Order: sequence, then C-alpha cells, then structure tokens
Amino acid sequence: MKVIVDLCVVPIGVGVSVSKYIAECEKILKDARLKTMLHAYGTNIEGEWDDVFNAIKKCHQRVHEMGAPRISSTIRLGTRTDRDQTMEDKIKSVQLKLSGENTA
Repeated sequence: MKVIVDLCVVPIGVGVSVSKYIAECEKILKDARLKTMLHAYGTNIEGEWDDVFNAIKKCHQRVHEMGAPRISSTIRLGTRTDRDQTMEDKIKSVQLKLSGENTA
C-alpha cells in the first residue's frame, strides 16, 4: 500500500540546534530510495508503507546512536485505494484551484 507521510523528528536533550540529526534522517530516507520533500518543519515522504516506516525506524535508531536520549516524532499520513496519487498531484490540485483553472 502506498502512503504519503509528513514526518517531524525532534531529538530531545541535545541542545537547541537539531539540523545535524535531521540531515542524518534525510540521508536514511534517500538511501531507502524514497521520494521526499524537505520543508521547514519536517519532511514529506512518499512510498510503500513498509519501506517508509522501516526508514522512519532507522531514523530513530540513528538519532539515538548520535546521542539523543529522547525523540519526539509527529507523523501525519494518508493512503488512497481509489487511485494513485503523488505529493506533486496534491500540490498541483491546490495550485490549479488558486489559479482559477480548476474549481472542481
């Protein structure tokens, strides 16, 4: 089953800057060959359910290995059975409506 996930990983107990931890997670997602879109407060991930969640588990494992005693992650996800849909499809649909080209 395909899934689109919005993931926000927050290492706790490592100080104010967490970018090095997030960079490690981004490498893990790339190595898993998942489609991703980094944004200011997380990463959108697209792929097969098991592949996505195995990569998220690896992110947690790696961040703990890097010294984070705690991690708080927020995950929002969506699945569809009526058709295939990509992250780009979802964005394009809204952009079309904003441009007035498609009001459906």
